Amino acid sequence: MIDSRNLYEHVPRAEFDVPGSSRGLWDAFRWHYLLRLLVRTGVTTRYRNSVLGWTWSYVRPAAQFLVFWAVFGVFLDLNRVPAYAVYLFSGIVVINLFSEAFKNGTTAIVNNAALVRKVYLPRQLFALSAVQVAFVHFVPQLALLLIVVLFLGWIAQISLLGILAALAGIVIVLVFALGLGLLFGAVNVRFRDAENIVELLLLLATWASPVLYFWTMVAEVLPDWALRIYMLNPITQAVELFHYAFWRPVAGAALPLPPDLAMNTVWTLLIAVVSVGLGQYVFRRLEGRFAQDL
Repeated sequence: MIDSRNLYEHVPRAEFDVPGSSRGLWDAFRWHYLLRLLVRTGVTTRYRNSVLGWTWSYVRPAAQFLVFWAVFGVFLDLNRVPAYAVYLFSGIVVINLFSEAFKNGTTAIVNNAALVRKVYLPRQLFALSAVQVAFVHFVPQLALLLIVVLFLGWIAQISLLGILAALAGIVIVLVFALGLGLLFGAVNVRFRDAENIVELLLLLATWASPVLYFWTMVAEVLPDWALRIYMLNPITQAVELFHYAFWRPVAGAALPLPPDLAMNTVWTLLIAVVSVGLGQYVFRRLEGRFAQDL
């Protein structure tokens, strides 16, 4: 019979993890197998028992587009700008990605209360999986946008900078939504008012970004310092990057480029990263009471 009493006698104590301890998002990425499971569950259960299923991923943005196009394109005569429909839809898909990722990240802990109360796992997994699920649902909308611009001759005008701009816009939105989702998701466990605040912020996000109107309209009424602040909104920058990638190649120089588009991309990405750091800090300060508050 083997004596196992001293097998770990010479193993440094630093090699052992304290039960229940967490290294935050790093642990969430380390538990990638569980992350994949949560994402798969979120994707497969969203349209369970639904007749239309994944078709809803197209119906909602299509309905939004038709309403906004009728009001702003027809009644307010913004159709005078070439390819205004592409301008409008490329902004809508960005807002939809941010809205779903941010909203689902805010409710991620509360919606998984049974798991949080019963077993230990990095709680950041829920916010991270919510953002990834939002991205999966964003892909069909992006595909629809690509199909439209391809018919309008986009492929002949697209450049490497345009592709990089679209990728940068997606990264900015996902990182910013993750940071806000961690922050508000942690606060929402204790104070459910956070969900109502998020609904209000999402309503403002649609109007605080040049989705339905043009940045030049904002420049006409704001002083230079206020315009700089407006352009440093990560969602505003992501929308303008999508306009640069998808709308400008088919519309030409219908509007001047936003000021400092490249530099603002760097700054807004930095702002998004800082939001993740802030969200992670608040999350880790509050996660010790999640089980009790739930």
